[in-house]
Amino acid sequence: MLLVVTYSRAARGTLRNVCRTHEEVVVRRFGRVALLAETEFAAFQALRLREKHGGDVQIERTRPFNEFEAVDASVREAAAAYEKREEGALPYTAFAAERDHPDPEQMRETEL
Repeated sequence: MLLVVTYSRAARGTLRNVCRTHEEVVVRRFGRVALLAETEFAAFQALRLREKHGGDVQIERTRPFNEFEAVDASVREAAAAYEKREEGALPYTAFAAERDHPDPEQMRETEL
């Protein structure tokens, strides 16, 4: 997919118009940001935006996040267990220390 981020009011307006006019290329829209299908026509629309607004438009190529491919099972299990905790205000650091879950400091330093 193509991630299009706009940084000015004018660029946001043009992005909004492109999304309304060419709904078939829009995967999802979030105000100043849009995910476009990975097609030449979507790329054409994104490049038009950047040509018109210059540095006020950023285009990135993305791919969907596959948690089963990118993240260890221990991290997925820790996230599920933490969200099911009984003590709603318990910070993850304390939660992990009492159980056999990944250390938050180690996770901060580990790239996907």
